[in-house]
Amino acid sequence: MKHLIIITVLLVSGFIHSQTNYEKGMQKAFGLWGNNNPTEASNMFERIANAEPDNWLPPYYAAQINIVSSFGEKDKEKLTAQLKKAQDLINDATAISKDNPEIIVLQALLHTAWVAFDGATYGMTLSGKVVELYTKAAQIAPENPRVVYCKAEWDMGSASFFGQDTTPFCKDLERAIELFANFKPETSFHPNWGKERAIQILESCGK
Repeated sequence: MKHLIIITVLLVSGFIHSQTNYEKGMQKAFGLWGNNNPTEASNMFERIANAEPDNWLPPYYAAQINIVSSFGEKDKEKLTAQLKKAQDLINDATAISKDNPEIIVLQALLHTAWVAFDGATYGMTLSGKVVELYTKAAQIAPENPRVVYCKAEWDMGSASFFGQDTTPFCKDLERAIELFANFKPETSFHPNWGKERAIQILESCGK
């Protein structure tokens, strides 16, 4: 009995120590990202991912950094490298957490980065995939604010591209902002981004 108690204490202590290292690492990575060090932050998230092979969050954030950094990138070689790396990380996250709406949204954003880079080349092949991804995410998590907001932004971008009115999508942004107000992430490290951007876009919606 005494040995069992010792083993249990050691296991719990090891778990707590592991969680503490994980939390410290995640906080450090977010800090680097917040201080405009995306490359260092991405590398940190990747190191955490290697240490936490059953956790989808570190590869998710490493992928997100590479995707966000790709918008506005003019160098195709650099863009290709960033998005290939992001795709590999998304694949890792998906293998851990299948049919996860947060990861599905990230996949849609990766395709959007390609369309934003060269709509004439990539719009025809990837636009349909983006729509399918947002449809799938909405079926899984219709109350997820990022699903609603990102789909609305995509729909507005598509409407603008074809010279159509974006006003019909303002209501979707309003709904997303309402959902953000009531959204509670599972932990402090789970995705909770997008509200500020949704508010910003709503201010110019339909104008």
